[in-house]
Amino acid sequence: MLLKYTIAVFGIIIFLGCKQQSENTNISTKEILFSKEGELSLYTKKDTIPTLIKKIDIEIADNEYERETGLMYRKSMESNQGMLFIQKQFRPQSFYMKNTLIPLDIIYIDTNFKIVSFQKQAKPLDETSLPSGKPAKYVLEINAGLSDKLNLAVGDSISFKKI
Repeated sequence: MLLKYTIAVFGIIIFLGCKQQSENTNISTKEILFSKEGELSLYTKKDTIPTLIKKIDIEIADNEYERETGLMYRKSMESNQGMLFIQKQFRPQSFYMKNTLIPLDIIYIDTNFKIVSFQKQAKPLDETSLPSGKPAKYVLEINAGLSDKLNLAVGDSISFKKI
């Protein structure tokens, strides 16, 4: 009889202990905020003279961790902001939208800072490969639709500076 009573009390203690622990668990996440690390200028080439189209503030992804996470988990980005990835090698590149919550235009850029290709309107959370098609050293991510709004084209160019 004592054994049954001990087992019952022990079971109640375990049940209440587990229940109390689950009620006290509160997970919160911090929103990732934009951190201006540089400025990027977009140029179009009309009559062999580069003409400034727009300047944007950029975050720069130039280490392994930053290149892997990019704009993941961001809930929004202003139209004058973007992220510039500086790749280790000049070669065909491929991106995807895993854990990326905002639609993007992905712009692939060569070592001469010329745009070589686009992946426009990349869908949030889509893990489909989005290849450059041509070798690229830099990749610029901006809000979806902005490349069309600015009439960007293959052959246009960029310049940037870190601050």
